[in-house]
Amino acid sequence: MATLKERLTLVEQRIAIACEHAHRDANSVVLLPVSKTFDASVMREAVGLGLHRFGENRLQEIAQKAPDLSDCDVQWVMIGSVQTNKAKEVAKYATELQSLDRIELARALDKRLQDNGRTLDVLVQVKTSPEESKSGLAPELLEGFLRQVAELPTLRVKGLMTMALLSDDSHAVRECFVKLRTWRDRMQALTIEGISLDRLSMGMSSDFEIAIEEGSTEIRVGSALFGSR
Repeated sequence: MATLKERLTLVEQRIAIACEHAHRDANSVVLLPVSKTFDASVMREAVGLGLHRFGENRLQEIAQKAPDLSDCDVQWVMIGSVQTNKAKEVAKYATELQSLDRIELARALDKRLQDNGRTLDVLVQVKTSPEESKSGLAPELLEGFLRQVAELPTLRVKGLMTMALLSDDSHAVRECFVKLRTWRDRMQALTIEGISLDRLSMGMSSDFEIAIEEGSTEIRVGSALFGSR
């Protein structure tokens, strides 16, 4: 069985090859390890390999792991759906939220962040897949949503995120990534004050090569890095 170090090397090689095929610099793609369900000891090993930002789906899991990793330079990135009543926990633990998709959540976060005297980088999650199980803002609502979030002083929009269709049809998967990039380009052309859309978080263990070909700047990788859950 491959070690974490060996799996990390393999993922980095896959990124480099995908970037070469897309005529991109390998340094233009950031790896976000997704550590959900893996315990603090595994994450500590990952920190030893130079990884410090970790994506998590559940706030409860972050709260459980954080005390055990308090001596490490760990940054928690919330990538799962967040209920509005959990804004306090996001404001407490997360250094970034990649799943912002409702103005009610944005306003709740802004209030909690103001109470804590801090700001938060966020990515807006856009629904590009027809699957009902996938969360995200409808693309046609994106402009209005961005203009509303721009009025909230503690939230710093840095880009967009999506989850592609779970399918063996690579063309259908690619279309999800193309859709996000296309909508990002449309929104950038509007030049909304206070909004930056340089980042595209798209692509996971099974499809990140396609995402890189379509402009992803950050891939969220769990099983290919940490092993099967």
